[in-house]
Order: sequence, then structure tokens, then C-alpha cells
Amino acid sequence: MSDRSVRLRAPNGNLAALAAAVLQPGFVGTVPPAWIRRWLGDGLGSVVLFSRNVVDPEQVAALTAALRAERPDVIVAIDEEAGDVTRIESGRGSTRPGNLALGAVDDPALTEEVARDLGVELAAAGITLNYAPDADVNSNPDNPVIGVRSFGAEPSLVARHTTAWVRGLQSGGVAACAKHFPGHGDTRVDSHHDLPRISADRARLDAVELAPFRAAVAAGVQAVMTGHLLVPALDPQLPATLSGRILGGLLREEMGFHGVVVTDAVEMRAVTDRYGFAGAAVRALAAGADAICVGGEHADEETARYLRDAIVDAVVAGELPEERLTEAAKRVGQLAAWTVAARARLDATTAPEATAGGGAGSRVGLAAARRAIRVTTATGGAAALPLVGPAHVVEFEPPHNIAIGAETPWGVAAPLAALVPGTTSARYAETAVPTEPTAGAAGRPIVLVVRDLHRHDWMRAAVDRALAARPDAVVVELGVPALVTGPVHVATHGATRAAGLAAAELLSGAAVSPGW
Repeated sequence: MSDRSVRLRAPNGNLAALAAAVLQPGFVGTVPPAWIRRWLGDGLGSVVLFSRNVVDPEQVAALTAALRAERPDVIVAIDEEAGDVTRIESGRGSTRPGNLALGAVDDPALTEEVARDLGVELAAAGITLNYAPDADVNSNPDNPVIGVRSFGAEPSLVARHTTAWVRGLQSGGVAACAKHFPGHGDTRVDSHHDLPRISADRARLDAVELAPFRAAVAAGVQAVMTGHLLVPALDPQLPATLSGRILGGLLREEMGFHGVVVTDAVEMRAVTDRYGFAGAAVRALAAGADAICVGGEHADEETARYLRDAIVDAVVAGELPEERLTEAAKRVGQLAAWTVAARARLDATTAPEATAGGGAGSRVGLAAARRAIRVTTATGGAAALPLVGPAHVVEFEPPHNIAIGAETPWGVAAPLAALVPGTTSARYAETAVPTEPTAGAAGRPIVLVVRDLHRHDWMRAAVDRALAARPDAVVVELGVPALVTGPVHVATHGATRAAGLAAAELLSGAAVSPGW
């Protein structure tokens, strides 16, 4: 037995291996670090990739192959919503539209096609579990963290597109993970920062929040991710991630889910501020979670060891039944077996190649983004499109949503400039907006680009000033189009690369080149 095995397994060897099996840690680097390789040989069942681990499809494929060399059935997870939240295309923006755009089109066959297209690409890169789709019903337009990540505000619409997304992704060979159970849509608080409270009664929860998750279970979703949410109608004391009533009673017994329950990132303040880092992990397992997602912020061996040892200590102290830990590890193993079988099925068939990767963009993604565009015009406004000549584009930048990679580009100015040389632009955050945002652009078309205009007072005020000076300006909304303003309003239902390109095509009257 190697020294590394002794370190991991003694003095509670079986418990340490079980504890490692239920962790889904992240790591730093574009190749597996030595500690991840060691741990895979000693029981670690899963890892999760972030944008920091991604350069291009070829590099990701090499990384995952190196992981499988240590453990052939390792679960390789990623948080790839194929919308504003993208990891596999974080450096350039998603070449597929996100959920709100697909919900706006409301063609479940298209949603399934987009999700399968993504699944084929992820599978080709060796990824086997995707923390998607977002099955939240965005019933609160002021929600600071969900928004365009949801298919919409209508439960039946969200349910049918959740079903389509699950089927599409899993037919592409990647396990889907519906999130954030029991539903993060009706919140004003981001659980990265604090504990949101869902005040709905049980009847409302059944009719709204839970409907898409029931649909996901019926569609055969392989995993469900918990939300760090306090839902008093279900459990007045504990957040969902730590609640046996919600994970065991509701999700398992009542809804009949038999797959893997994954926690949202266990380092998020909604749970760590109240229960501690290790305390949240142990309580989640005791409540019925099977896998602990960690490593978005704490991606090192010390963190993994700390959590593994805390789990072992909790079993020894009687705080976490060994049977519950064994059950959790068994479910992770069952998911691993599903992913191996899914990869074998793909290898045995002539699966279509993904239409994204390298420098190419997803063909079905751009087609879907074009279909999601909605134009609202005042009297005479339609004549403003396409624009005549190079425009000046003013983009208003909202506060960063932590769920979205800070490095992920967005906007209309860059793709419009590629189609119409001479296009100029400016981007303003709240503290930098000038009194006259359109000053110096006299005689040129003006495009005002916003994200969730309805949620930001400063942005509304700046747009109002700009429209007062230039009433002919076109407003392009890349977020939730809850506030329509201006003579021509273009809603893309997302800020993905595909959405920006589709908007630029509409504004210019030109089409992007094949391969974009």
C-alpha cells in the first residue's frame, strides 16, 4: 500500500474513502494537480471544472482523459448553462442562447436540440455531469441572481422546457442536474451572499416552484441540485440544503427522485455564515444530500482534506449515520455507472459532432438566438431598422452577478463593429455615467444597451436622459425585458455571444459569416 493510501485511509480507512467519494471538489489549473490524481486513486468520486480550468475543447479533453487515467468512472462536472452562465465558453461568451431566450421562443423541440448540441460538445470533451438546467420559475422580476437563467415566469412553460432540456442534454451523453431545488425564482436575495427566504405557502409551492422539478424527475433527470433557501412552508428552521424534510420527505419520498442530490456550492454564505463550512457539509449529508460541491472559492487539497476529515469525525461522533454516508456514496457510484454507460452508447453509435468548439460557433445556437429576438416599436419606430451607417453604441454595465464569470464578454458594440466598420462605443458603470451619455454622437444612429433595466434606478435615469437628447435611439435589452422604453426596443432575452450577434444582425441588416 502506498504512503498516500495510508494517509487517506488510516485510521478510519473505509470512512475516509466514503467521505472522499461524496466530495465534488474543484481545483486550480488546466491539468489535474498531483493531489487530485492521488485522491482519485484513493476514493474521490468526482471533480468539478470551472472556467479557470478551460482553455479550449482539446485541452479540456486532455484534462479529462488524465482524470480518467486515474479513475475510469470519475464524474467530471461543470456548471454550463449555455447562457449567460458559461464555463466551457467563458472566454468568448456562449454561442448558444440561455434559458430565457429559449422560453421566449417556446419551442420545446428547439430547446431539446440546443441542449443535445451542448451535450455532444461536453461529452466530446470528457465532461459527464452538467449542473443544468436551471429549473427555477423567475416569478420575481427583481430577482438578482436568476433572471435570464430561468425559462420564464410561467410554471408550465418552465416545466416543459426543463423536460426538453433534460432529455436533450442526456441524449447527448451528459447527465443533467436540475437546480436550485425547491426553487430560487421568487427571491430578492442572492444565496451567494445571504440566505433567501421563500414565503409562499404549500399550495403555491406545488403550483409554481415545484412544478418544473416534478417534470425533471419525470423526464429521468440524473441529479438535482439543492438551493440554499429557507422555505418555512416546508421547513421553518433549516435551509433546503440542510433539511431532511425537504430532501428526504419531499424530494425522495413524495416526488420519487432516486438520483443524486448535489448541494449548491457549500462555501456560499447562505449556509456557511450560520453553520460553518464543515458544519454545512455534514448537515447536508445527514439531511439527504449525496454529493458536496466545493471549490469555486476554496480549490485546494487542504479544503478537501478538512471536509473529508470533518465528515469522518461526524460519523465517529454519531452526528452522521454511517449508513447515510454509505448510501450517499452508493448513489454517486450509480451516477458514475450511468455516465460510463452513456459514453459507451455514444462510442457505439455515430453521434453527431458538436457544432461549437475551437473558433466555430453553434449553428443551432445562433439560429435559436435569432428566433428569440423580440422588437417593440412605437409609431414610426420600425423604420429605424436597420440602422443607416455606423452607429454609436452606449452600453450600461450593471453590478456583476457572481454566478456569471467576470471574464465572460457581453454586449452589442463589438459584434456590430465587426459587421459595420466605423461603429464606435462607450461602456459606463453606475459611478461613471456622464450627464449626457450620447454627447459627441450627433448625426449618427444611437444604440443604448442595457441589462435588466427595470432593476437599476441609475440605469433608467441615464437611459431617460439619453432618450431625451436622442429620441430616435434604439434600446437593446440583454436581460429580462420587464421595462420597454424608446421608439424601438429590441429584447434578446440574454447577454450571450449568440444574443449579441443576433442583435447586431438586426441592427445592421447584415449576417455574420459562417463559423462566426
